[in-house]
Amino acid sequence: MHPALSRSENLADDGSPEREESFRDALNSAVRKAGIGQVAPGEVPTGASLLKAVGGIRGLIEAVLPGLGFLIVYAITREVLPSVVAPVALALVFVVIRLVSKTPLTQAFAGVFGVALSAGLALFTGRAEDNFALGLMINVASVVVLLVSIVVRWPLIGIIAGVLTNELTEWRQNKAKRRVLTVATWLWVGVFSLRLVVQVPLYFSGQTELLAAVKLLMGIPLYAAMLWITWLLVTSVYRRVGEPKSDDAGN
Repeated sequence: MHPALSRSENLADDGSPEREESFRDALNSAVRKAGIGQVAPGEVPTGASLLKAVGGIRGLIEAVLPGLGFLIVYAITREVLPSVVAPVALALVFVVIRLVSKTPLTQAFAGVFGVALSAGLALFTGRAEDNFALGLMINVASVVVLLVSIVVRWPLIGIIAGVLTNELTEWRQNKAKRRVLTVATWLWVGVFSLRLVVQVPLYFSGQTELLAAVKLLMGIPLYAAMLWITWLLVTSVYRRVGEPKSDDAGN
């Protein structure tokens, strides 16, 4: 056999399956680390399980403290510069702590990036409320992505559930699964839409302190609650569909 042909066959045999498996593994890992894969199916809803879903105590602190820092500093100073610098400084502290403790830096770096972009926008415009503009745009983008996934009949929660259960496409063939996963996706549309309905008027009316407080309340607590509701829906339909029929059980 010609060496070049042999190499080509090896690439065809080894490349595509390996790339597909590598992609699936990477996607699975990303989904599980994102939070929704952290809650074990069927477990009783507890504070511990929800805390685990948002990254544990450290993840909770890293998510809440920068926003709280902005709120406190702005309430005291009414100045844009110190108010937006405080969250950036806190986010950098979290990076240093993770470096010293030799723990994964992804979440901390993502926090610094997001907080720094928000701070830069507020400093550029000179408006403290613009510190929250990026978050509002992310909510808009999330609503759009979720709605598009529903319209094309690939609801995003279904895609995520498919990755976690190794049913990348099979779930679409089951009406019960598809219906429940679509409903779950609609619920997430509701979460992001609710944030926009409440926060956008506060943003345009310049009620910065109230906007900061509302964003904290509608952040981690709402996310954790909806995460658990999603898992209740997903795991219930998977258990129901996967349960053996009574005739089969007796055999």
